[in-house]
Amino acid sequence: MTNHVVLFEPLMPANTGNIARTCAGTNTVLDLIEPLGFQLDNKKMKRAGLDYWDKVDIRKHDDLKAFLDTLGPNDEMYLISKFSSKSYTDIQYTDDNKNYYFVFGKETTGLPETFMREYYDRNLRIPMSDHIRAYNLSNSVAMVLMEALRQQEFPGLETSHHYENDKLKDDYNRHERYERNLGDE
Repeated sequence: MTNHVVLFEPLMPANTGNIARTCAGTNTVLDLIEPLGFQLDNKKMKRAGLDYWDKVDIRKHDDLKAFLDTLGPNDEMYLISKFSSKSYTDIQYTDDNKNYYFVFGKETTGLPETFMREYYDRNLRIPMSDHIRAYNLSNSVAMVLMEALRQQEFPGLETSHHYENDKLKDDYNRHERYERNLGDE
């Protein structure tokens, strides 16, 4: 099972850099559908991804059709859109025999309407109020990807780590501490 974040014609280097960093931290493939609104070697792009670029599996596709041609029979593709009525939390992402592709649209116009209609049953929404037009793209990626990883029990990721200079210290991390009511302090 492999998770993929797919960005359709991303425009903003900072968003894509943040998403690349998230992909590096979660062992997630980053698929970029051209045209991009920036060059991958752009100084802002490099800064946004800091020193994680060599840890990201980036796959570029000439266009949407070229991306779709790479999908196999065991691949599950989901389009993330504010226009869907089904929540991203309504889906199970746990089949070990499948790869999961989460497709996000361009920051300004989202995904093409014809594409969304063709894959109508694959559209998912992140719940939000009507006070905003949309969530930030990199935040949206993190929300959806973390839900998939949570369901998959965070494969290949550390859910706990001991640091030499741990701010919580060893006695704070003792199991008994979490069993008592922290409101009694």
